[in-house]
Amino acid sequence: MGMGIATGVLAVGLIGGGTFAYFSDTETSNNTFAAGTLDLTLKPTEIINVNNIKPGDWMNRSFKLKNDGSLDISKVLLSTDYTVTDANGNNNDDFGKHIRVNFMWNKDKSITGSWTGLDQVVWYTTLDELKGMSPDAVANKVFVPHFEEKGGLKAGDSDTLDVQFEFVENNQDQNEFQGDSLNLTWKFEAKQGKGVSK
Repeated sequence: MGMGIATGVLAVGLIGGGTFAYFSDTETSNNTFAAGTLDLTLKPTEIINVNNIKPGDWMNRSFKLKNDGSLDISKVLLSTDYTVTDANGNNNDDFGKHIRVNFMWNKDKSITGSWTGLDQVVWYTTLDELKGMSPDAVANKVFVPHFEEKGGLKAGDSDTLDVQFEFVENNQDQNEFQGDSLNLTWKFEAKQGKGVSK
């Protein structure tokens, strides 16, 4: 009887061991997901610093937006904020309503040597009005193929923008703004494009 049990255990062992007797082969896949970068630079970082302005004065400035990242930028949204220092404590009005951006023009997104209100980033807008807007600084609203760039900012590319500010003369008493100062903050926020097949 003991011999029968031993034989049965041996038979089960052989059957179980036989289940591992097959051919096999193994390959290993090593994969990588590397994220790109959005890196927008602004030069100069201080676009305007001017003193002793009076109603009727205007100021032209230029600045450059550059994509130093590895991904294309689809939009660069401009947001505006400012603070006013009331030198005499007599302001009844907002100084930002009297400083106007007559134009902000992206030279690289327009036909060389021409511009109209249609292709402007900003057109005749006070700083107060601009606070509620977020224009795209690298858009091309009137794209003409073979003559100019599409909207956006490709990796490694840059756009030059011209801007004109004016302390608007409104033919009314603006004495309350004598000695006042306005600190303007412009934030340029780069946005990626839509996802694509890779």
